[in-house]
Amino acid sequence: MLMAENKKRNFLVHGGILAMAGIIVRIIGMFYRIPLMNIIGSEGNGIYSVAYNIYNIMLVLSSYGLPMAVSKLISARFITKQYKNAAQVFRCSLTVSICTGGAAALILFFGAGVIEKLYRGVPGLAIPLRVLAPTIFLVAIMGVMRGFYQGQGTMIPTAVSQLVEQVMNAVVSILAAYLLTSAYKNSVETAAYGAAGGTMGTAFGALSGLILLVVIYILYRPTFRRMIKKDKVSSVHSDKDVYKTIIITMIPIILGQTLYQISAVIDDAMFSNIMVGRNISSNIKADLGNFSSSYSLLIGIPQGVASAMSASMLPSIVASYTQGDNASVKDKIAQTIKTNMFIAIPSFVGLVTLGKPIIQLLFSRYNSTQGAMMLKIGAIAVVFYTLATVTSSALQGIDKMNVPVKHSLISLVVHIVLVYFMLRWSRLGIYGIVIGNASFPILIFILNLKSLKEYIDYDLEYIRTFLIPLCCSVIMGIAVSLTYKLLYSACHINIVALMCAFVVAGVTYFGTIFLLKKEGKY
Repeated sequence: MLMAENKKRNFLVHGGILAMAGIIVRIIGMFYRIPLMNIIGSEGNGIYSVAYNIYNIMLVLSSYGLPMAVSKLISARFITKQYKNAAQVFRCSLTVSICTGGAAALILFFGAGVIEKLYRGVPGLAIPLRVLAPTIFLVAIMGVMRGFYQGQGTMIPTAVSQLVEQVMNAVVSILAAYLLTSAYKNSVETAAYGAAGGTMGTAFGALSGLILLVVIYILYRPTFRRMIKKDKVSSVHSDKDVYKTIIITMIPIILGQTLYQISAVIDDAMFSNIMVGRNISSNIKADLGNFSSSYSLLIGIPQGVASAMSASMLPSIVASYTQGDNASVKDKIAQTIKTNMFIAIPSFVGLVTLGKPIIQLLFSRYNSTQGAMMLKIGAIAVVFYTLATVTSSALQGIDKMNVPVKHSLISLVVHIVLVYFMLRWSRLGIYGIVIGNASFPILIFILNLKSLKEYIDYDLEYIRTFLIPLCCSVIMGIAVSLTYKLLYSACHINIVALMCAFVVAGVTYFGTIFLLKKEGKY
């Protein structure tokens, strides 16, 4: 019993480390985007966001499934002490990453011009796409390295490499954007070259993160080799069989994430094309830039916690499921959801309440009224994206790899129809994209939950997981709203009122949770 508690605590601790790193990474990303946006302008930021969405799709198709697939396969072999087989999985996974990452990089580089023609409202898109292409190759290899460590139950190498990667990304992005914007200031494609400078930081960041992970592996390799020599239980498998296992494990993960990522690309394409053909006053690139910054960037910070906790949960669930311990599997899912809701629900309330002053502080170039409305409409995506991510990882952990893919496909079809209808026949404009983004994970979560009930008889716990954090968050929201309005009316200094409101948010939310926990109600 004590060992089970230690294992549960261990995966939550490592998930917490990765989540904290993810939050810091996203905060760095948010703050470096401020000077970057000021350098490249709203149109440059719009091009940057569209290019990045396309890059994400290519990344997902080529290598996104590798970290989770390698983590899952390594975990299953480490729990049974099959270290030779784990080494073979690692070696074959590196080969797969080189092939898939290299192919995707070449396709994006040479196909950038064709892709640009598909986005009539975003000229100059090919320039940042060609800069992003080599990054896919680097990230593919880095994904295998991270999955190798995560499969052994440690998230620290991944967390540290993410921090190094993002710091380098921030520095190079700002410097390169400034230099390229200055060099091409008289060009009609100044915004595109500025966006290319921003994407250059992504490549250098990936390279620095990969170098760090390789150094860690060189230091760890003697220990791993000793483990391999002592292995007496591994069975012999041909490389062909291992490649097949890796690909079979990767494909459902890739498809599931592709369907989520492709929704953003389809949204960009529909918005840029439909708005061009309609008599609606809209600056397409500026609206997309505001959406990517004021909305996507802000909700991405708490969403990162879900990705981190899911990455930590997966190998732990694989270990419990391999041992036939379904009770432990259900407990880990419940703990992961509860931990995520502890952060996601107050984040949702906070973004709805303080969205406008946050945007005024961080993204002064953008329309803060428009951005605040985006958050009011769509910040609920924080909660449902979290639930969809955790439940999808849980299904993957119990070997139901194809189930989340089916659910994502169903949700994507509904999403496309809904967004097309709103863009084509309503005057919602960019708010139609927001509604679509917020609604997409809801159906995935509902379907995932139904499947978990069917396969392992999993039921959500509502009061401690949802109701208590929601009540505490509502109290927090009322307090911070009053605090901000009173202080801003008194001093008319946004940052002062906002910082005080943040302090009040921490005190009211965590204070209320603490009191309930002290009384044994949480």
